Amino acid sequence: MITVEQVLNKKQQKEFLDFPLRLYKGNACYTPPLYMDEKKIFRNDFVYNDMCDSVHYNAYKDGVMAGRITGILQRASNEKTKKKQIRFSHFDVIEDEAVAQALLKTVEEWAVNKGMNEVVGPLGYSDLEREGLLIEGFEYPATFEESYNYPYYQTFIENYGYKKDVDWTGSRLRIPKDYDGEVDNLAAFVMKRYNLHLGTARNTPDFIKKYADGIFELLDKSYDLLYGTVPFTEGMKKMMIDNFRLVIDVKNVAVILDENDKMICFGLAFPAIADAVRPSGGKLTPSTLIRLLKALRHPRVIDLCLIGVEPEWLNRGVSVIVSAGLMKMLKDVDYAETNTNLEENYAIQNQWKRFDEQKIKRRRCYVKQLGL
Repeated sequence: MITVEQVLNKKQQKEFLDFPLRLYKGNACYTPPLYMDEKKIFRNDFVYNDMCDSVHYNAYKDGVMAGRITGILQRASNEKTKKKQIRFSHFDVIEDEAVAQALLKTVEEWAVNKGMNEVVGPLGYSDLEREGLLIEGFEYPATFEESYNYPYYQTFIENYGYKKDVDWTGSRLRIPKDYDGEVDNLAAFVMKRYNLHLGTARNTPDFIKKYADGIFELLDKSYDLLYGTVPFTEGMKKMMIDNFRLVIDVKNVAVILDENDKMICFGLAFPAIADAVRPSGGKLTPSTLIRLLKALRHPRVIDLCLIGVEPEWLNRGVSVIVSAGLMKMLKDVDYAETNTNLEENYAIQNQWKRFDEQKIKRRRCYVKQLGL
């Protein structure tokens, strides 16, 4: 017998949080989020509570935990897109299609009760969350920023009437073997032509103090039309800054300023930490902290976090400066991983053509119309 229950008490919360750790135990490609961060979704002061309604469900088969799902009414997104959408997230399930359908059906019923007519997902509270269902690249380990799932998820979701909405791709980037420094020369030319210069910072706190406000302003501008984005709230900004303090090193960031010291472009990367958090299930044990420190100090891989460009500068060759900065970073590591890039975001997809690019992953967000 299959039952679906709303998560209302501490026992159910723990079952919800622990389920994927059990489901993917021994899977070398699954990378858990930090356990302490996941617990925050149940707190009254959760950062997204001011713009979202959410509900969490556990599924049980013959009394044993068999799946989970979250439903999210992202009011800021619906206001922006003029849609009546519910997002589903935190979708994990055993290899049993009936359990998967029971979870999806429950979220759809919640959507209808909320007056919504469309369900999309997997999609989190904002695009800062893990998003998309992995449909290609199951043999590659997920980065710390990425979700992971088994191949059967796609079959279960599509069989229940969900269709493709958007895809994201993920790539590994290396310096081309025949690289002749042309990108560096082009970057220098663009910098000189437009009287641009790089922002400087002594350390991470100094970087945040100088440039955090400009980065958030530029993110809101450059990401405004991208799928799933919402305007930054003060709570979201604080959350990002707190995360930056842990992983950002000034040697892996670049800020480009115009002659009036106005930010026109930035790029943020950080050391890959997936291998450090995977063995402990995302819990910050003493051993995890030791592995984190080693990964941060001596990275072999870097994850690309965010790139933003002032819209009016998009056609002035500024992207080549970002490429030159990344080429420099790649000299000290094995490769960089791009994480999720929208398939139809041609500006970013074209950016990677300057590198030795290996596309390794594809993720999909699905959509289903309700009441049809």
